[in-house]
Amino acid sequence: MRAVVTRVSQAEVTIAGQTAGQIGRGLLILLGVGPQDTPAQSKYLAEKILSLRIFSDQAGKMNLSLADIGGQVLVVSQFTLFGNCRKGRRPSFTEAAPPDLGEALYRQFLADCAAAGFPPQHGQFGADMQVSSVNDGPVTLVLDTDQLMDTPRRPGKE
Repeated sequence: MRAVVTRVSQAEVTIAGQTAGQIGRGLLILLGVGPQDTPAQSKYLAEKILSLRIFSDQAGKMNLSLADIGGQVLVVSQFTLFGNCRKGRRPSFTEAAPPDLGEALYRQFLADCAAAGFPPQHGQFGADMQVSSVNDGPVTLVLDTDQLMDTPRRPGKE
């Protein structure tokens, strides 16, 4: 699984002009699922992200977690995080999970966030969404369970 995590002062996702989810201060998480990803990776990634100490304390140091600041979470599915741009000019998305697995693990990730005490606002899997955010810092991190956990590497990643 891959996630792009952005510290925000606010974020919103809309679908067909209607707000699907919005938050104030917290984390905007763009989540991509690969074909070999598992529920264990979902739980690990959710717990890792939600415990990151990337919010500033009174001294301006990144020492505070989402819980410390009473922050919120907005999760948006983003299969394009598995886009392969090695050849040509049109990305290939064959490294992304098939839709049924992608949606199941996206929903699992939402449940894992809620179980960790952060019921997320979210978009809709497979929908055409518009995401807006006010990045705070900016602070943006990329997390990949293939790099964070002892999991087999994906084919072609040598």
